[in-house]
Amino acid sequence: MSETKKYNVAVVGATGAVGQKMLETLEDRNFPIQQLKLLSSSRSAGSKMVFNGEEYVLEEATPESFKDVDIALFSAGGSVSKKLAPEAVKQGAVVIDNTSAYRMAEGVPLVVPEVNEEDIKQHKGIIANPNCSTIQMVAALEPVRKALGMERVIVSTYQAVSGAGNEAADELREQSQAFLNGEDLEAEILPVKGDKNHYPIAFNALPQIDVFQENGYTFEEMKMINETKKIMHAPDLPVAATCVRLPFFTSHAESVYIEVEKEGVTVEQIKQLMEEAPGIVLEDDPSTQTYPTPLSAAEKRDVFVGRIRKDLDEEKGFHLWVVSDNLLKGAAWNSVQIAESLITNDWL
Repeated sequence: MSETKKYNVAVVGATGAVGQKMLETLEDRNFPIQQLKLLSSSRSAGSKMVFNGEEYVLEEATPESFKDVDIALFSAGGSVSKKLAPEAVKQGAVVIDNTSAYRMAEGVPLVVPEVNEEDIKQHKGIIANPNCSTIQMVAALEPVRKALGMERVIVSTYQAVSGAGNEAADELREQSQAFLNGEDLEAEILPVKGDKNHYPIAFNALPQIDVFQENGYTFEEMKMINETKKIMHAPDLPVAATCVRLPFFTSHAESVYIEVEKEGVTVEQIKQLMEEAPGIVLEDDPSTQTYPTPLSAAEKRDVFVGRIRKDLDEEKGFHLWVVSDNLLKGAAWNSVQIAESLITNDWL
């Protein structure tokens, strides 16, 4: 990145789980910031946060907040993005949106830099950051698709509660303590805060992430299906997903089954592709029980892949285990990568 030029950056939703990670990542990357604006709801406005050793007062996010802003990172929920992202663009900012508001919108690039960085330059002011579980899967699958072709994807996810925000993480803590104390478990957040029924997550597994659609799939599952096709420019690729919330705090894990196009592919070939792929770390040695776990992937920016094995019945079928920190590669780091790419390639 150019060391000389600096940019005015706004972070919308700075107090949330992802907003906080965005700030940590901007700081870690020494992002070239001229002025930083931390924007939030009216409820958090006036409170203070520290960035790079300096104290900042949170301001309420309004259409006027984006005057002179070059890059606006949004992570405050879809309704906020729908309302304020177009206003930010009108003021001259490029928006990198981490909600589902614009992911499937016509003409809005949906980007994982290791997969489809070139799509960024088509932006008309808004670039969408994909769903966390989609990001890590396509990052791992794209090297395979490029080299060997892809005929099918079936994924089952094991997702951390932080994907549902700080409140869900608090609920897991409280329920776990209550369970160990032999007390009743109170559930108010999961599986979906705005839905009718709530179930405990502690010592449990919830096969619902986001609301159910008419076809019986949840919105999270449909996000994975539709976003994968859009990012990979593969509208006809068969993709199926089952998304499950489990009682741990950070990193999503995924069991992914793929069928490749080429005949005679070996596990070693797929391992080789993973070793050479950007942003992917291969951790795969059954003889030493080496494979990624949510705890081992936490606080790291990479996508970790292990348990690569050939299907026993389907000649072109392979199974992979994919793990990544959902707040970093799944959200904050991917957003900052897009921002870095905008600057490096002069696509702002």
